[in-house]
Amino acid sequence: MSKIVSLPGLPEAPAAAEFFAGIGLVRLGLEPAGFDVVWSNDIEPAKQAMYEGHFADSEHHKYVLGDIADISANDLPSNLSLAWASFPCVDLSLAGWRRGLAGSHSSTFWHFTRILDEMGEDRPEVVALENVVGLATSHGGEDLAAAVRELNRLGYSADILTLDARRFVPQSRPRLFIVGAQAPPADEPEPNNEIRPDWLQAPFGDPTLRTHRAALPTPPPPLTKGLSTVIERMSPDDERWWDQKRTEAFIESLSPIQRERLKQFSASKSLVYRTAYRRTRNGKPVWEVRPDDISGCLRTARGGSSKQAVVQAGRGTVRVRWMTPREYARLMGAGDYQLSGLRNNQALFGFGDAVCVPVVRWLSENYLMPLVRGEMGPGSPAELAVVSG
Repeated sequence: MSKIVSLPGLPEAPAAAEFFAGIGLVRLGLEPAGFDVVWSNDIEPAKQAMYEGHFADSEHHKYVLGDIADISANDLPSNLSLAWASFPCVDLSLAGWRRGLAGSHSSTFWHFTRILDEMGEDRPEVVALENVVGLATSHGGEDLAAAVRELNRLGYSADILTLDARRFVPQSRPRLFIVGAQAPPADEPEPNNEIRPDWLQAPFGDPTLRTHRAALPTPPPPLTKGLSTVIERMSPDDERWWDQKRTEAFIESLSPIQRERLKQFSASKSLVYRTAYRRTRNGKPVWEVRPDDISGCLRTARGGSSKQAVVQAGRGTVRVRWMTPREYARLMGAGDYQLSGLRNNQALFGFGDAVCVPVVRWLSENYLMPLVRGEMGPGSPAELAVVSG
């Protein structure tokens, strides 16, 4: 039975809490599906400032700024139907040290489940976890199994799937999602499909884990173009374009293959837009330009990667600049996000460390809300022991 909140002036809606909320992009995806996000938490003051600047929150919403280690069940409302946690990926990212769930950042997962444990019978009937796809292989798959096993201990069956933001926006951003359900739906008869590929099958075949595979519609196919539609147009004399010396250094750092590709772009009769990342190859920093009309994964400097640059080529010219906050917002599916008064790096960090809005919305509309509302059909009875402590 879902827990529904009724607030003055608002329609009845299942209440949701977002852990590691950042700038609120999860909320932007949950609310169109009918969830009422009433509680949020993050440790970053700069992200809280962005969140509150955009939402101008009504009285019923509470944003708790601070370390999740200092949060207890008493800090949360008791009527939650959904808890979403996009716990930090630093220790699980393929670009990180792969410390796994025992790392100082991703170990925040255990504080999230501690809070769920403390909630007892008030814990939400559905939880959703989001992280990088590296979680599936971290420590040979042991970390993913440990996460599922912990959800099992708390009374949840777990579903595991992957979605790439590229199905909705022109950005390559694959992510892993775990959906925990106290009353899981019936299994999808086909175990392997686009959102549960071969490399995600191990947990479903582990007899020690309680899992389910909800029957979901096929998401949109990955986009093959679209970056050019989100790029901000700037005049040739805009000060944000790099000067000649810096642009020449950029071109000089390219490999011969990359340089030839850029030469072909510059010979185009129309302007072509591509993104570029700075990499380290053989101990030397170099730039690499994507060949397609799709952005690379937006990241943050704190995550170990440089900011993403935009290359404009065509009509015999090449111009380079950093990607703008508005372009970051558009590539995260939050094009109208409030950006006025923000520091440039503050905005880039906020978006680069977030969840793509239309991905959350698709998952919410097709899975989380139907699950909370009891509209997906029951699976086998849950026989999960809930162990305290």
